[in-house]
Amino acid sequence: MPAINQHVLFVSMTNEANGAENVLLMAASAIGAPILFLKKVKTGGLHIPTGQPSQYVTCKSMLAGFLGLMSSLKPYRKDFIIMSTHPYLNAYLGFLKRIGYLKSQLIVRECTSVFTRYAGFKRLSYLLAYQLGYPGVNLVVCQTSLMRYQFLQHVNFISAQKVIVQENPVNLEQILTKAKSPLNDPDTDTDFICAAGRLIPEKGFSILIHAFSCIEKQYPDLKLLILGEGPERHSLITLIETLGLTNRVILKGRIDNPMPYFKQAKVCVVSSIKEGFPNVLLEMMTMNQSVISTLCAGGIETIPGILKTKANSINELVLTIKKALCKDTDNKSEIIRQYLYNRTPEIFISSLLKNFNNVPTMNNL
Repeated sequence: MPAINQHVLFVSMTNEANGAENVLLMAASAIGAPILFLKKVKTGGLHIPTGQPSQYVTCKSMLAGFLGLMSSLKPYRKDFIIMSTHPYLNAYLGFLKRIGYLKSQLIVRECTSVFTRYAGFKRLSYLLAYQLGYPGVNLVVCQTSLMRYQFLQHVNFISAQKVIVQENPVNLEQILTKAKSPLNDPDTDTDFICAAGRLIPEKGFSILIHAFSCIEKQYPDLKLLILGEGPERHSLITLIETLGLTNRVILKGRIDNPMPYFKQAKVCVVSSIKEGFPNVLLEMMTMNQSVISTLCAGGIETIPGILKTKANSINELVLTIKKALCKDTDNKSEIIRQYLYNRTPEIFISSLLKNFNNVPTMNNL
């Protein structure tokens, strides 16, 4: 654990077990700092380690969470560093600083490139939120250099000096512990390709299913298992049925511990079209030496030991999956291990706070 001289508070929209929320929890756990959740979800929440200080504003609606946040922040109004990770929440906290309610310093993390991912009214709502709140922010953290470039292209009222790149952490110890759990699933009795994430268009699961349909006759004993839940479930089921893959492509739903699946898979695939950065990629790399990722985010092209392929291309994904299935797994464990060891939660938060303290204009707002 790094030596931390400041009081730090982490604030998250919910305790859902998604990538952005998990990054905050990893950072909070690394230094024993409290984490405040606006809303507690009913099921499928993050696993909060024993002894981790945590608080929930509400168990009701997100609106209730935002309305109750000011009261929950009273103990942290001064002499703290507050870190959050969702644009709307970031903007709200920045606005509270602008009106003088918060005197603490504010670090915000960008969870995705909203201006390239969204369009129409949603994109406009984000832009308005940025304009209202981000002038009060002390430091903006982007996951990749590409994300930083895209942010500065669209948010030109923030000094570039306040926008840094800090790669996402990965908790190797926790992942390896989870991987020890037995995998009692009849769908894993044969070779399988594994993918995981929310069932939303950005994850590219329809492309992955189409790619699998191009190779399934060549590999009659191979299955495709997709772990996760989301609004695209019905359309993906329809696609699976249309392609005649009902018994070959299995939507497993939400899996609390995907690590044993990643470990046992013949190949793990990240098929996303566009991401801030797919945290599941780091988990797959920890568990499996045969990992494919689309170039869906900045920084993936430089990751060692994985196969990369063009995003949003069925043909390219087919070729890459065939390559992964046909070749002997190269012994790249050491280069992958070293890459992952450089991204521990302790390194993440220590580097982040060091960057924060080194920005010369940080405390002049």
